[in-house]
Amino acid sequence: MADAIEGTETDSFRVAVDAFIKGRLQAKLDKLGEDDPKRTELLAQHQHAAWLEDAARRVRQIQAVTHSLKPIHPDARGSNLYVPPTQMPHLDEVGSHVLGEGFAADVVGNAAALDVYKLLKLQANGQTLLLALSQDQGDALAALSDDTEQAKAWRDAFVGLTAKRDEAASSHERAKQLYWLIGDDACKDDQYHLLAPLYATSLAHAVHGELQEHRFGDANKEARQARRDGKMHDGIFHHYPDLAVQKLGGTKPQNISQLNSERGGINYLLSSLPPTWKSSDLRLPAHATSVFDRLFSGRLEVRRTLRQFSAFLATNPPENKETRDRVDAFVERLVAEATIMAGAFREALPAGWSLEAPYDDLAMVEKLWLDPLRAELPDQGDFAREWLWMDWPAAIGKRFAQWLNTRLEGRFAVGDAEHRQWKKLLLVDESEDGWAKQLHRLRQSMDALTPIPTRNTHDELVAGEVQA
Repeated sequence: MADAIEGTETDSFRVAVDAFIKGRLQAKLDKLGEDDPKRTELLAQHQHAAWLEDAARRVRQIQAVTHSLKPIHPDARGSNLYVPPTQMPHLDEVGSHVLGEGFAADVVGNAAALDVYKLLKLQANGQTLLLALSQDQGDALAALSDDTEQAKAWRDAFVGLTAKRDEAASSHERAKQLYWLIGDDACKDDQYHLLAPLYATSLAHAVHGELQEHRFGDANKEARQARRDGKMHDGIFHHYPDLAVQKLGGTKPQNISQLNSERGGINYLLSSLPPTWKSSDLRLPAHATSVFDRLFSGRLEVRRTLRQFSAFLATNPPENKETRDRVDAFVERLVAEATIMAGAFREALPAGWSLEAPYDDLAMVEKLWLDPLRAELPDQGDFAREWLWMDWPAAIGKRFAQWLNTRLEGRFAVGDAEHRQWKKLLLVDESEDGWAKQLHRLRQSMDALTPIPTRNTHDELVAGEVQA
């Protein structure tokens, strides 16, 4: 008889193995009656040596993997790979290599033999039985048998679970194969390399565990509730928009793999949709001398107001106060739209955008109007002085009046009085979102002292006569 394995620390794995076999036996006995003849057969099959002998035989029907083929297609036949993450090259991208030593190996093959892998996952002293056997540890061997030769024979069989299979690597017609161009001539078949992608099952399992905790864990539930209630919370709220769930294996997820069975076939897919494009009304004045010519004229509200304005003037309204009020209302709507457009430029574009080459032709006064925060940039002292001098608002008012005069030419007798009035409206619009209020706020942020007129303080002001 072979010599017995010596060692004092042999109880931990041995106790775990005996408890595992006993548990499987009890689960089957519970389904039988006290006088069922099958009980005797089951008791014999679940003796320590008998069960391990059978397990060492059946372990050949399964294989430990980190990358499997079955999830690609359940009927695919071909090679699976077991590559510990620590043996993979380190990349900046997320991949199986990020798992390090703390990864869960998967098992594929005959589902009826998956109980053998459960045996090998038993832990003692912080190690799995499979790892301890692969390191030829004495207590792990002793857990198998007191007979040295028998224990080593079973160890070789169990450790073969992670060994590379003898057969050559192969793929299958149902695998989603890819032809990858490795040469320079895409028209030649020999310039391609055939890739058979495998499912990173160990990585998928780690992702599943992370998402399960983030979705259903108590910590994230508290953070989610605090977010709903609008309350402060010290934790982190995790949210995965457009998360998809892929079910592998249908009603028999164990036919795909062991880890897939543990997840109930659930595999999470993170959203990879491209960003939703949102069209903006803001168009940039590239190679334009003025924003009034096309950009401002092309705004929806401006076109609508000009049509209504023109239609009103086409009726030849009498020259009275009601007509003047109607005209002022149309003009104020256009002034408000100009203010909105200028605000959109400041919010959507970075300070100094007007320095770029496509906007060289844009009038300086309009750059001062639309890109005011350029004055705060280094080496923009001249621009800042021009902005603070405040000649440009009158110039903008004049350009606005000329634009509107051109648009209404032939339909309304635009004289100097109207010209001045429209510039004044543009300059001293004092509504909360009006231009004058915005200038006040901008100038205050830039420590400017020159006052900007408002209607309340400068009713007598003629457009263009801004005090510097």
